[in-house]
Amino acid sequence: MEACIMDGKTMRCGAVSGLTTVVNAVSVARLVMDKTPHIYLGFQGAEAFAREHVSPSNFALLIDYTQPIKQDEKSEVLAATGGSGDSQIGTVGCVAVDRDGNLATATSTGGLVNKMVGRIGDTPVIGAGTYANSYCAVSATGRGEAVIRATVARDVAALMEYKGLSLQEAAAYVVGERVPQGTAGLVAVSASGEVTMPFNTTGMFRACATEDGYTEIGIWPTEQE
Repeated sequence: MEACIMDGKTMRCGAVSGLTTVVNAVSVARLVMDKTPHIYLGFQGAEAFAREHVSPSNFALLIDYTQPIKQDEKSEVLAATGGSGDSQIGTVGCVAVDRDGNLATATSTGGLVNKMVGRIGDTPVIGAGTYANSYCAVSATGRGEAVIRATVARDVAALMEYKGLSLQEAAAYVVGERVPQGTAGLVAVSASGEVTMPFNTTGMFRACATEDGYTEIGIWPTEQE
């Protein structure tokens, strides 16, 4: 498991990779942010840190957390994620803004199916799969290598900060122009509460909710997209 969390107001962040026995990897990332002078812990070091700071009830033996997929089910799942046989499944990302405009983001994933031992994806890489500052909070998903190369999450924030683009304009440009088609999507929110969830895959599981009761849930592109 890999996870990352970032506070846009303070720019504090924490990330972990290579967890195999922790149920909630993002909780360990939060502890790295809060309890250590570091940002990123991996593999045996992350496991040892987790066992020192996380309740035993949050541990489970995850011998193989990639569940077998039947052939007919596989086509449907991959159509929704827009990938091929080695695409990512199981990434969960969240972005939030409070009434004062403070932003935060967190992302957690089981990683790439059939990945090489030791491979690290975009999720725990600050600025790639996860990023927040005073302009926006972004959580990305897709082919990790493509997201890392394009520094997807940071590029959205940079386009807002340095070019004055809106969140929707910045995210649309990054997803549409900076990464190959069929490789990425993201959820993002700005300090003013603007929300966008673009993707260049066949579909992307996504949802948003506001305190005034508005909700949106989707998988496939809408007419506006």
